[in-house]
Amino acid sequence: MRLTTFTDYGLRMLMRMASAPGRAFSTAEFADEFGLSRNHLAKIMQHLSRAGLIETRRGGGGGAALARPAAEITLGAVVRLLEEGQPLVECLGAQGNTCTLDGRCRLKSRLRQAEAAFLAELDRTTLADIALDPMRLP
Repeated sequence: MRLTTFTDYGLRMLMRMASAPGRAFSTAEFADEFGLSRNHLAKIMQHLSRAGLIETRRGGGGGAALARPAAEITLGAVVRLLEEGQPLVECLGAQGNTCTLDGRCRLKSRLRQAEAAFLAELDRTTLADIALDPMRLP
């Protein structure tokens, strides 16, 4: 299974926020730290904010912080949110199935089971479990 970069980057930001509860992080700060596009990170931050996982503040001292304790946010919930609309394979999606094996394929049910097991495992882990160690300055 491969997660989208949207999810990968979202998890990176959340792990960093979990390392410093209550501290606000800007997209510019994340972009510098991770070497990623500020614009792309801003889209992910908006998505996380709309879902209620983070709170954002504008202005001086603004940025984003976790909306609730890291121990209350499971990785399964984050992955479901950020991977929404991204089926494991086309036939598991809600629309657009062009598979010529549909109706006689035995793989589909096994892929559903594997995806469910993957998410169940992530449901056993919280952001607190994977919070990054605080940055060490030289």
